[in-house]
Amino acid sequence: MDKLSPAKFAAQIRCCANDLQDHGVDRLGPLYDLTSERLLRYAVTVTRNTPDAEDAIQATMVRIAMRPKILATAQQPWAYLLRVARNEALRILQKRKPLQIFAQCRQLWSRDEEIVEENDQAQVIRQALKRLPTNQSEVVVLKIWEDMTFAEIASVLDESPNTVASRYRYALQKLDNYLRPVAREDINV
Repeated sequence: MDKLSPAKFAAQIRCCANDLQDHGVDRLGPLYDLTSERLLRYAVTVTRNTPDAEDAIQATMVRIAMRPKILATAQQPWAYLLRVARNEALRILQKRKPLQIFAQCRQLWSRDEEIVEENDQAQVIRQALKRLPTNQSEVVVLKIWEDMTFAEIASVLDESPNTVASRYRYALQKLDNYLRPVAREDINV
């Protein structure tokens, strides 16, 4: 499937949200089909594992199904949906015991091959992203993969645009440091 422009994607989300509001929970499927892969990619960034991210997405869809008007009337429905997913992911993390959180944060982004193409370069980038603090890696995912502005990301994360921009800048500096040795190896090969 071709990647939709941010404006077309937002328009489709709004259409699905209006349909859900007008016709009920039976119309949740199209919203899920449209957003689940992208929501999962983001939720994995927050939870650092696929099973918890999937649970967060399921909880997100339940929350939206219970109150579809909020999504339908949101000024930025995609940002609102991402914020709900983030909140659900954080709720899941809060329920875990501290030792489990530590162990899972150290895991690689396991079993998300369907989201990120499995090749050497993607693996190196994934490893570098895992080394970032969560608050930086989620900004990178939203900025690069979701084509969101700093203002939109700030809305999702409930932070100021300046804080989001700083996290993005710090993350890019760290990624540059992590990936520079790999780039040199490629050049020398």
